[in-house]
Amino acid sequence: MTSSKQALAQSAPSADAAPGKQPGAARGAQGRGTPPPGPSSWRSRLYRWDMKASPYAFISPFFIFFGAFSLVPLLYTAWYSLHNVQLSDLDNQTWAGLDNYQNLLSSDFFWNSLWVTLLIGVISTVPQLIMAIGLAHLLNYKLRGSTVWRVVMLTPYATSVAAATLVFVLLYSWDGGMINWLLDFVGIDPINWRESDWGSKFAVSTIVIWRWTGYNALIYLAAMQAIPADLYESASLDGANRWQQFIHVTVPQLRPTILFTVVVSTIGATQLFGEPLLFGGVSGSKGGSDHQYQTLGLYMYDQGWIVGNLGKASAIAWSMFLILLLIAVINLLVSRRLRKSQ
Repeated sequence: MTSSKQALAQSAPSADAAPGKQPGAARGAQGRGTPPPGPSSWRSRLYRWDMKASPYAFISPFFIFFGAFSLVPLLYTAWYSLHNVQLSDLDNQTWAGLDNYQNLLSSDFFWNSLWVTLLIGVISTVPQLIMAIGLAHLLNYKLRGSTVWRVVMLTPYATSVAAATLVFVLLYSWDGGMINWLLDFVGIDPINWRESDWGSKFAVSTIVIWRWTGYNALIYLAAMQAIPADLYESASLDGANRWQQFIHVTVPQLRPTILFTVVVSTIGATQLFGEPLLFGGVSGSKGGSDHQYQTLGLYMYDQGWIVGNLGKASAIAWSMFLILLLIAVINLLVSRRLRKSQ
C-alpha cells in the first residue's frame, strides 16, 4: 500500500503538466525560438532587440554605401543643375532655375552628342547581340574544350578599357595601322579613322562590340541551357532541322533574355565614355576635331572638367538619367506586351 501511494503521488505532478505529454517534453518545448518565460530581464530585452534589428543591420551596409556614393551625389547634381556653378569658384553659386536645361535644348552640341550616342549605340548593339546569339548557339552544342571557349569569350570583358582601346588605336592608325594595311592590300585607299565622320563611329563601335559580345554570349548560353529538351525533341520529330529549331524554338524562348540584353546594352551605349575618350587622344573630350564621335558622356565631361561649367554638366547628367528612365519605361511596356502575347 505504501509503495502504491508513493507512485500515485509522483505521477500527480506530471498529470497536471499537460495531458498526453511528458513533463520533460513540456519543459524542453519552450527553449528554441522564444525567450524563456518569466519576468522581463535584460537578457530577454536583448533577445527581442536582436530578433528585430538583426535583419536591418545585415542589409544596412548596402544602403549606407548607396546613399553615400549614389543617392547623395545624385541629389547634389540635381541641385547643381539649377545653379550657375563654375569649377574654379565653387563657393559662388547663383540660382539659374531651368536655364541650364533650356541652354541644352538650344545647343547644337547637345543634339549632336545625342545623335552620335544613338548612332554608336545602334551600330554597336545590333551586330553585338546577333553575333552573341550565334556564338551561344554554337557553344550550346557539345564541343571539345567548351569550358576553355567560355573562358576565352570572357577575356575581352575582363580586359581593361584603356588597354583594349589603345590596341584598337594602333589597329586604326592612319600611318602603319593594320586596318589600313589590309585596305591597301585589297586596293582601297586608307581611311583617317579619327577624322572621318562614319569611320570614327565605326571604329569606336568595334571596340564596344569586341568587349561585350562574349559577355552577352554567355548570358544567352545560360538561357539556352534552361530551355526544356522536350521542345527540341518534339521539333525534330516534326521534321525540323537545326536551323528551324533555332528559329522556331530557341529564339522565341530567348525573348525575355534578348529584351534584357537590349536594355542593358542601350544603357551602356548611353553612358559610353572611356572608349571614345581614349580613342581620340588629345582631342578625345571633344570627340574629334568636328565633334564627330562626341557622346553624351564626353560632352558632360568636356563641359564639367574642361570648360568648368558644372551647372551645365549637371544638367547633361540629369538629361542622361531621364533618358535611362525612358528606356526603363519602354522596357516595362515591352515586357508586359510579351507576357500577354505568351
